[in-house]
Amino acid sequence: MAILLFLTLVGYAAGLLLPLCVPARPKVQNILAHGLAGVAAVGGCCLGITGLLAAKPFEMSVPSTLPLLTFAIRLDPLASFFLLTISLVSLAASIYALGYVTKFYGRVSMSLLGSLFNGFLLSMTLVVIADNGFFFLIVWELMSLISYFLVVTEHEKSDVRYAGLFYLIMTHVGTAFILLTFLLLFQESGSFSFDAFRQPEQSLPDGMKTMVFLTALIGFGTKAGFVPLHVWLPYAHPAAPSHISALMSGVMIKTAIYALVRVCFDFFGGYFPWWWGFVVLAIGAVSAVLGVMYALMEHDLKSLLAYHSVENIGIILLGIGAGMIFHSYGFEELAALGLIAGLYHTINHAIFKALLFFGAGSLLYATHTRNMEEYGGLLRRMPWTGACFLIGAVSIAALPPTNGFISEWLVFQSLFLSYEIPSLFMKLMLPIAAAMLALTGVLALTCFAKAFGISFLALPRSSHAKHAEEVPWPMRIGMGFLAAGCVALGLAPMLAVPIMDRVTASMIGASISEKMLALGGWALTPVNVEFSSISSPVLGLVLAATAAFGLALVALHGGTRAYRYGKTWACGLNVTPRMEYSATGFVQPIKRVFSTIYQPTVKLETDFLEESRYFAKRRRFEFHIEPVFQKYLYDSVVTFMSGLAHRLRIVQAGSLHLYLAYMFVTLVMLLLLAL
Repeated sequence: MAILLFLTLVGYAAGLLLPLCVPARPKVQNILAHGLAGVAAVGGCCLGITGLLAAKPFEMSVPSTLPLLTFAIRLDPLASFFLLTISLVSLAASIYALGYVTKFYGRVSMSLLGSLFNGFLLSMTLVVIADNGFFFLIVWELMSLISYFLVVTEHEKSDVRYAGLFYLIMTHVGTAFILLTFLLLFQESGSFSFDAFRQPEQSLPDGMKTMVFLTALIGFGTKAGFVPLHVWLPYAHPAAPSHISALMSGVMIKTAIYALVRVCFDFFGGYFPWWWGFVVLAIGAVSAVLGVMYALMEHDLKSLLAYHSVENIGIILLGIGAGMIFHSYGFEELAALGLIAGLYHTINHAIFKALLFFGAGSLLYATHTRNMEEYGGLLRRMPWTGACFLIGAVSIAALPPTNGFISEWLVFQSLFLSYEIPSLFMKLMLPIAAAMLALTGVLALTCFAKAFGISFLALPRSSHAKHAEEVPWPMRIGMGFLAAGCVALGLAPMLAVPIMDRVTASMIGASISEKMLALGGWALTPVNVEFSSISSPVLGLVLAATAAFGLALVALHGGTRAYRYGKTWACGLNVTPRMEYSATGFVQPIKRVFSTIYQPTVKLETDFLEESRYFAKRRRFEFHIEPVFQKYLYDSVVTFMSGLAHRLRIVQAGSLHLYLAYMFVTLVMLLLLAL
């Protein structure tokens, strides 16, 4: 394992440094940076698989000259699983970027972009294998700063600069709470080592445990992007280059999920009250519903996908929250089921969300716009991109036989098993969470029917769409790799569940893969085969056979009679793309049903012909959704802080003597506190 770790880290480090040493030849810098990243990602995949199969965790530490800092690394099943997830998406992103970044030739420093790309992958890798709090904070901050610089790649645009600043502020608010979490643990343990944080049941007072949990939830939740800490995602993800958006949404926000699981199930050994799990469950349910609801109203394809990250983080938290609740009541096998469901959806979301961002990036590459209203008819012009995007859309909508269906089915099963819990309150809350997940699934299906239909079907609605061409082969291969992953993880859960079972067994102490896999692995059950079961391979075969049977009937008996062509009647007018169903019109019923939440502002202006007011010359329609959390929560905080800062300006008198007096008074106060 040491050799694989060395090759992975050296590969990323070489990809970080070597492009900066190459003369200004963008093509060479591109191949060098992303080629080395791809090789390192392969090493990361091998390292993750090896760590999952190993009999015991791999540990290594290098002392430093700084006090309390040790470069400690630990590769246990939890770290190995997230390392594998990060490396799989990183490999696809490295391939995809070979074609995608050519659009930046001559506009952006390719050496810097490639170097930052490798630094980003290296920092995420180190985050999940770090075994020292001080070291973790350093690489976490590196991950945040490098991702900020990648977000502002096109810094000449004002909206990109605003998005980058917003992200930078939010991520450092989260880092402040993470720092407080580790300081609280350090206060009790006297060390920043994760081994010192792994406390037995009674070592921390309940109040201190709760404080650590809440600070960790806020700190890591800011990076994860659950409601109400999600506001930076719709700004930062669309602003970044698409392969970076895929990494941020697919795997960077999952490092926060890793950290939350590490704190609750590893540092505290699973000893926590039931209400911790309920808080996580409630946040997950609200995030899932609101995330998909706001995604439905978006016409910017990358913003739509960013909101779906909020939704899917919510689904992951539903599984983890259910696992925490079951664990607090002593139902270890059901706790393992909930945690497996959450982890399964973690890797599934990483794959299909990265695929969808690659698809959105391909449309942006071909049409130079993110606005779905300017797409249309792209399936005929970009069949590879359309097919891969369709697989990603089916996966995120949780339709069989893809991976999203299996993981959401497991989340549902863990929520339905609430009847085992003695608490009446929990027996009610988990089914309510399941109902909210069902609503989320319906809205997600509606959203991606809109996204795919408006973007790829019908007629082109702009000259960009009309003249679009298929993207270069590296981009197609990157998408195809992830599309294959969506299908493979959906058809073969018998291969994925034992891997995640090793993670839950190390965290909870219960191994349930044998109970979950029935009929030699052909059927998947939620621990109890009598409760429910499903066979994904058989379901896939049935769907394939049904499709083949339908095609065979058409081929044998349809012939030319199966097709009938005719002109579309348009009330005496010529048929134009303007007559198509738009993204705005598609979501009007949902906007009206949930108008209390959306608080929409609609403005319609009509110019009529001078000859008659019965004939419209031009119509202008404006539709705006009120950003409730930003308006009532964040804007209020900003207003308060601005007012406070204005009042504190009185201390800035411009006098050097006064500033020296401030320093003297501060020094005296610190000395008095130290006595």
